[in-house]
Amino acid sequence: MRYKLLQEGDIQVCVIRHPRTFLSKILTSKFLRRWEPHHLTLADNSVASATPTGYMENSISYSAIEDVQLLSWENAPKYCLQLTIPGGTVLLQAANSYLRDQWFHSLQWKKKIYKYKKVLSNPSRWEVVLKEIRTLVDMALTSPLQDDSIHQAPLEIVSKLLSENNNLTTQDHESIIVAIAPLLENNHPPPDLCEFFCKHCRERPRSMVVIEVFTPVVQRILKHNMDFGKCPRLRLFTQEYILSLNELNAGMEVVKKFIHSMHGPTGQCPHPRVLPNLVAVCLAAIYSCYEEFINSRDNSPSLKEIRNGCQQQCDRKPNLPLRLLHTSPDLVSQEATLTESRLKPVIVTSNEIHVEVERNNTANQKMTASVGNDSEPNLIDCLMVSPTCSTMSIELSTQADRILGCYVEILKMLSDYDDWRPALASLLQPIPFPKEALAHEKFTKELKYVIQRFAEDPRQEVHSCLLSVRAGKDGWFQLYSPGGVACDDDGELFASMVHILMGSCYKTKKFLLSLAENKLGPCMLLALRGNQTMVEILCLMLEYNIIDNNDTQLQIISTLESTDVGKRMYEQLCERQRELKELQRKGGPTRLTLPSKSTDADLARLLSSGSFGNLENLSLAFTNVTSACAEHLIKLPSLKQLNLWSTQFGDAGLRLLSEHLTMLQVLNLCETPVTDAGLLALSSMKSLCSLNMNSTKLSADTYEDLKAKLPNLKEVDVRYTEAW
Repeated sequence: MRYKLLQEGDIQVCVIRHPRTFLSKILTSKFLRRWEPHHLTLADNSVASATPTGYMENSISYSAIEDVQLLSWENAPKYCLQLTIPGGTVLLQAANSYLRDQWFHSLQWKKKIYKYKKVLSNPSRWEVVLKEIRTLVDMALTSPLQDDSIHQAPLEIVSKLLSENNNLTTQDHESIIVAIAPLLENNHPPPDLCEFFCKHCRERPRSMVVIEVFTPVVQRILKHNMDFGKCPRLRLFTQEYILSLNELNAGMEVVKKFIHSMHGPTGQCPHPRVLPNLVAVCLAAIYSCYEEFINSRDNSPSLKEIRNGCQQQCDRKPNLPLRLLHTSPDLVSQEATLTESRLKPVIVTSNEIHVEVERNNTANQKMTASVGNDSEPNLIDCLMVSPTCSTMSIELSTQADRILGCYVEILKMLSDYDDWRPALASLLQPIPFPKEALAHEKFTKELKYVIQRFAEDPRQEVHSCLLSVRAGKDGWFQLYSPGGVACDDDGELFASMVHILMGSCYKTKKFLLSLAENKLGPCMLLALRGNQTMVEILCLMLEYNIIDNNDTQLQIISTLESTDVGKRMYEQLCERQRELKELQRKGGPTRLTLPSKSTDADLARLLSSGSFGNLENLSLAFTNVTSACAEHLIKLPSLKQLNLWSTQFGDAGLRLLSEHLTMLQVLNLCETPVTDAGLLALSSMKSLCSLNMNSTKLSADTYEDLKAKLPNLKEVDVRYTEAW
């Protein structure tokens, strides 16, 4: 039978100070009525403490208890404990046998724990100490009490013993670790014990104790830990354990097997806390590699000072943008040759970072709007570099370089698991690494594999994490774009990211505007080299009238016509534009209903057959059209009413409509597969007066959001939805 360990204030008993008198009268109810129950307090160092109305004048310490016995009498339902103390005996009467046994085991446990604390506080012979530790562990494992402290108390005793005795041999260390191993199967080690384990991992990484004892302990930490912030030494122990695995002969292969064991053999990891804990360990380890550089920030401009162009903390010149440079002599000589054509730059030097401040009137005007902004500076702006220089000169120590390599490889491993990739992408957004790491060429080059995996994943929750979380806060897309500090190729990764983002980004027009404003040069360069994705981007910019400047438009057209793929796509664009002009030419019907079972191809064929510039009401109800038909619907300039009842029109099409058909007034989405992801995009269609979302996957929160953002909405049907 299992019992709960008694805590302070748990016992309500009759306390009898004179057992001989009590034993002679215990069977008489008259005597018991004279002894009213009072509160017996269990403190950390005593069994009973005095109360104002009690019978015990002094508390009884656990160390003073010489013996604890169970008392019972035949034919008398009295349940008592007898405590033998110097100078007398105390009897405790319980209400039933279970409560009496609970008291008995709790008192026995407390008494023995204080004994072991005393014995192990002054060790003399370590063979005796080791024997006592084993006995203590056995007692904890066989105790009928159920409480976290039953296993934690022995671990804390051993932890204190180890912290106070630093002269132990390696063999003593391993013997103690093996002795307490059974207690670690279901309990986290206390902080001091974690520190001892870390030391052992560093000094003896190839010890069998690391594999046989520490492995299940670390596995339990990764599966069950909820917050490393509350127990940082658990994270440090996990970090050192993984590094010790990397020191084995097989190196990263052993680490890879460990990561696989944490994930499990199936396609879905059954432990949701494993990935966040592994990522937390990786981030902390990588941060530690650059800690020396981060600590040197006291002698270098802060992020805000870099953004504001300060030369020193006490000398602020807010209108001067600056760039981080290599310390390479070649670059210094190159910069020197440029001084003839412009003002000489002012170099601000710290131990690790060299900052060039340019006095440039154009740049000054551009930065004026952001000078007075006290918000967090843009990370990529802080790391903007000259065309001939992409990273700071950072040299890590051998140990830091080994740690960095190990944990970046682990991030790569994590990105290879399909079920972990969405959560990993979310955990790495916004960018969680220090700016020193992002300016380190080796780090960004190795991390590029992870970003590539995100860019290849077709799931929107993965590749959407490449973008920044909010305006003014750059993300991985900006970091690995041409001109970004991490871009070390000719734009292949950039093109891959653009391709996947264009395929799912519901704000396509806004995304194109962003590219045209910030990345038009790289897009044109890649298109000139025949990159099909960039050719498509330039064609879309022309088709959606993203570019206003005529000279820029002509330059884009020249770029498209310089390659075979660009010429072909531009000709197709021109043909579509001619068809669009014919389609949008005034004339044709004002109302149109497609026959049942019509497809996307049927709709495209119909719209290409004449002019539909006057079409205001289009019904596609009960047809087989999908989101693909949205590309044709957005070309109808006068469309005000659209019926998509019982079609396969989904979120992707709804996002496209919301960008282009802003004048739509009536929309019927009844019995379509749209979800909150697409319905939220309708908030930009301010002209909507009537909206039917009957039998869709609309949630109550999305419905409330739409009502707040659509001021003209008068008729809404949300029957058979969560919002109903």
